[in-house]
Amino acid sequence: MTQNNSTEDSGLQESFLSHLFELRDRIIKAALAIIVVFVSLVYWAPDIFHFFAQPLLDSLPSGGKMIVTDITGSFFVPMKVTMLVAFLIALPVVMYQLWAFIAPGLYQHERKLIVPLILSSYSLFIFGMAFAYFLVFPTVFEFMASYNAPLGAEMSTDIDKYLSFAMNTFLAFGLTFEVPVVVVVLVRMGMVPLEKLREIRPYVIVGAFVISAIVTPPDVLSQLLLAIPMSLLYELGLLIARFYVPKPSDDEDTTTPDTQASA
Repeated sequence: MTQNNSTEDSGLQESFLSHLFELRDRIIKAALAIIVVFVSLVYWAPDIFHFFAQPLLDSLPSGGKMIVTDITGSFFVPMKVTMLVAFLIALPVVMYQLWAFIAPGLYQHERKLIVPLILSSYSLFIFGMAFAYFLVFPTVFEFMASYNAPLGAEMSTDIDKYLSFAMNTFLAFGLTFEVPVVVVVLVRMGMVPLEKLREIRPYVIVGAFVISAIVTPPDVLSQLLLAIPMSLLYELGLLIARFYVPKPSDDEDTTTPDTQASA
């Protein structure tokens, strides 16, 4: 009996270590993908930052410029922006490595859902960032600049503070545009019935305005630009989720591929 327990413990330890080594290899491959893209783009870091800051530059008065208050800011801020771009370009590789790691433990019907989820999640996140860059940034900056003119104040922003503001805004809108994916996953996995999600629609709308008030600048315009798309995307998620309501045949398929192979 003791020998059997020892054998089982040894097997569990070997399985844990093998998964740990595989996770390490996946992380290394994902990091290498980001580094390769970053090294390929680093030469154009100043141009990438200029494009990144263009919405604010367009809103500055004639002759207005961004400023640097940190000695190393003019070097590290463009590098950080370039690293962000490299991460976004390499994100499909990162997501694939994650999928390859967890795929053996998924059911067959869950495996079929992973690739569409990855593609839609990546596309929606990029679309959310584009929405913030092309619509939210110009609108908010023009709105804030209009308040400076009556005061006679000069609008100059430190590049590091602009990076922090832009990163937070990109993250907020990128995650907001993931709402349809979250709704589909909740319905497809049977975590929340579609009817229940429809019932809580008013609370979701209120929550969207609360979240937008927390994560956006303290002006009504930017809050509306986040809360309204979030509410509309929730409705879009409800429409798409109708096609992913679990069927009885899916419930019967509760054996993982590895288990089926061993059987």
